[in-house]
Amino acid sequence: MLPGAANPWPYASLVLVAADYDASPLLLISTLAEHTKNLAQDPHASLLFDGTQGLDDPLTGARVTVLGTLEPEDDPVRLRRFVARHPSASLYAGFKDFRLYRMQVARAHLVAGFGRIHWIEAGNLLGQAADISWLREHEPSILGHMNDDHAPTIDFYAQNLLHGSGSGWRLTGVDREGADLRRAGAVARLDFPEPVNDLDAVRQSFVALAQSAKRGAMSQ
Repeated sequence: MLPGAANPWPYASLVLVAADYDASPLLLISTLAEHTKNLAQDPHASLLFDGTQGLDDPLTGARVTVLGTLEPEDDPVRLRRFVARHPSASLYAGFKDFRLYRMQVARAHLVAGFGRIHWIEAGNLLGQAADISWLREHEPSILGHMNDDHAPTIDFYAQNLLHGSGSGWRLTGVDREGADLRRAGAVARLDFPEPVNDLDAVRQSFVALAQSAKRGAMSQ
C-alpha cells in the first residue's frame, strides 16, 4: 500500500533473493521498508525472476513470476545460506530491523518467449521432498573444503562447463540438485548429474563434473 493511500495499490520493489534447499525463495528485508510494511498487512506477494539480460529484444527471453506468501523466518541455517549467496548482506544481517522471510510458493507463471507461456504448480516447481538434515549440517564444511582446497577446480567448472570467465570463483551454496557459484557480481549454477542424498554422493558428483570439465577443455 502506498503511504497515506486510502485504498490498496500494487507496490513493486527490487530485492535480493536466495534459494532455500528446496528452491523456496528467501529474502532478507528491513521492517522499515514499504514492501515489508505491506507484508505485515497481507503476506501475499509475487517475485519476478528475469532471464532476459543481454538479449536485443528482452521479450524473447525467459522470465518467471513466482506467487506465494512471505512469512518471517528465524532459522539461522537459512540466514547463513542467504548471506553466503549475497556476501554484502553480512553488513546488515545482524541489524535489529532486518528479518529473513521465506516464501511459501503457491504457483509460478513462466513466459519462455513469444507464445511459450505456462502455469507451474508448486509441486512441479520446487525440489522433491526429501531428508536434507545431513545437508543443513554439512553444507558449511562442503563449501569450506571446496573453496579452500579445490579453488582451481571450481574455476575449471566455471570456465569449461558454465561459460564463465576469469578466476576466483567460489561455491556459495549446495543443494540436492547442484551448487551455486559466484565471482564478484557474476553468479552461475552448476547442476549435479543427478540429485544427491548423502555426502558421498556430493563428492562423487563433484568428481564427475571435474571429469566433464576436463573433457570440455580438451575438446576446445
